[in-house]
Amino acid sequence: MTEITAHHGIFKNTDLHVDDTGGSGRPVVLIHGWPLSGESWSEQVPAFEAAGYRVITYDRRGFGRSDKPKTGYTYDTLTEDLHTLLAELDLNDVTLVGFSMGGGEVARYFTKYGAERLHSVVFASAVPPFLLKGPTNPDGPLDAAQAAKMTAGLTADEDAFYDDFTTQFFSVDGVLKVTEEQRQEALALAKQSSKIASLACMAAFAGTDFRDDLTKVSVPTLVIHGDGDGTVPFDGSGARTHEAIAGSELVVIHDAPHGVTVSNPDEWNAAVLTFLAN
Repeated sequence: MTEITAHHGIFKNTDLHVDDTGGSGRPVVLIHGWPLSGESWSEQVPAFEAAGYRVITYDRRGFGRSDKPKTGYTYDTLTEDLHTLLAELDLNDVTLVGFSMGGGEVARYFTKYGAERLHSVVFASAVPPFLLKGPTNPDGPLDAAQAAKMTAGLTADEDAFYDDFTTQFFSVDGVLKVTEEQRQEALALAKQSSKIASLACMAAFAGTDFRDDLTKVSVPTLVIHGDGDGTVPFDGSGARTHEAIAGSELVVIHDAPHGVTVSNPDEWNAAVLTFLAN
């Protein structure tokens, strides 16, 4: 466990909580989804470490055990935080694994910093290329009314919103695909988040267009997604990302929800480890 100072402010720094297994293996950085934390990778870290990788997780600013400033929740700043982590830990030949919202940092990284430090990337149930449906993005899986409803729900009652959100997160067609204990663990992580951060990041992952970023992806890429994902539907996100990145690999996990890393960890881990070994 350590802390990385992601931003040096005039009056206050912004520190990120980082967990690092250490060792000499090739580094794999796991970027968590909204509104969770690095602890959401509990089913992946031991498996990847056992396979010989150095595994790094961190809590995005505003979430988990990291600092919770009032600003800095655009993808440019969030990607700067990721880059600071790589630089501070002097990580090279890295695989970035971005789950859900975390796929946005992976995409934006190529635009801001290029591929010098990177070996490969994974878009896991990820939000690119562009969630919000509109005239220039008719295939976006999130319409403006849905986005407004989510914002209003979180604003009005955090507890009720997160209770419903975590249920949908782990469900396919109304059927919960994890144990209630696992859902409660995710709910507890969600409740560690700052409301300011959650609302700002909701706007960021819904409204950020990553289509141009994806054209800059220049390393081996895996797109992995559950075909029962009702939170970030495959057809509007993973399928389009796979089409946008020439030569990318695609793994679709059958009957799996958005929270596939918890519901189907063995199948998910095996697919990603196979990709990492290439």
